[in-house]
Amino acid sequence: MKLRKMNAAIGGTILGAIALAAGIGLFWTPFDPVTLGYAKRLAAPDAVHWLGTDEFGRDVLSRLMTAAATSARISVLTVATAVLLGTLVGVLSGYLRGWTDRVLMAFNDALLAFPGILLALGFLAVAGANEYGIVVALGIAYAPSVARIVRGTVMSLREMDYIAASRLMGNSEFFIVWRHVLPNCVAPLVVLATSMFGWALLAESALSFLGLGVPPPAPTWGNMLAGSRPFIAKAVWLAIFPGACISLTLLGINLLGDALRDRLDPRMRNT
Repeated sequence: MKLRKMNAAIGGTILGAIALAAGIGLFWTPFDPVTLGYAKRLAAPDAVHWLGTDEFGRDVLSRLMTAAATSARISVLTVATAVLLGTLVGVLSGYLRGWTDRVLMAFNDALLAFPGILLALGFLAVAGANEYGIVVALGIAYAPSVARIVRGTVMSLREMDYIAASRLMGNSEFFIVWRHVLPNCVAPLVVLATSMFGWALLAESALSFLGLGVPPPAPTWGNMLAGSRPFIAKAVWLAIFPGACISLTLLGINLLGDALRDRLDPRMRNT
C-alpha cells in the first residue's frame, strides 16, 4: 500500500511538473523558441539563458517548454485514436463473435505482426512527415493491442448473468453494450492507456530523431536530440536536457501506471 502511494505521488509529481511546463509553454516562453540569435549560439547555461542556447542561438528552455506541449498533444491524440479504434474493434469482435470475430481478429493479428514503430515509419514515408500523420500512424499501430484487451474483457462479460437478465428485460444489444459492457472495460483501458502514453511519447521522439516527426523549426524533444549530435562535444547540454525530459516523463508514466494497475486490478489490491 505504501509503495503504491509512493509510486503514485512521485509519478504524479513528475507528470504534473511536465504538464505545467507544457501548459505554460502554450502561452508564454522566456524567449521565442524559433527566433535565431547567432551572436549567442552555443552559449552555456547562465543567468539569462538558464539551459543555454543551441547552434542557432535559440533558448533551450523555451524550446523544451514548447516541445513538451507538442509531444504531450501528439501523445494524447495518439492514445485517444488507438483507444477509440481498438475499443470499437474489440467490442464488435468480442460481442458478436462468429465470422465477425474471425475476420476482425485476422486483420488485427496481421497488424500486430508489424512492430508499431515500423508500421508508423512505413505510413509516414508515404504520407509525409507531419503532426497528424504521426497521430494516425501511431494510433493505427497501437489499436490492435487495445482491441485484444477489450475483446477478452467483452467475451467474459457477455456470459454474465446480468447481461442475460438485461436481454430478457427487452433491452437492445446497443443498450447492453453501452450500459453494461463498456463501463466494465474502463479499468483495463485506463491502465493500458497510461502505458500507451509512454509508448507514444517514445515513438514520437524516435520518429522526430529520424527526421520523420514534426518538421523544423518547430521543436520536439526528438529533433532537439538529433540536432545536438554534431555539437555534443562542446555543448553537451543540448543533448542532456531533452534526453532528461524524455527519461523523466517516461519514469513518471511508469510509476503512475504501476500505481493505477495496483489500484484497479482486483488481483493486486491485497498484494
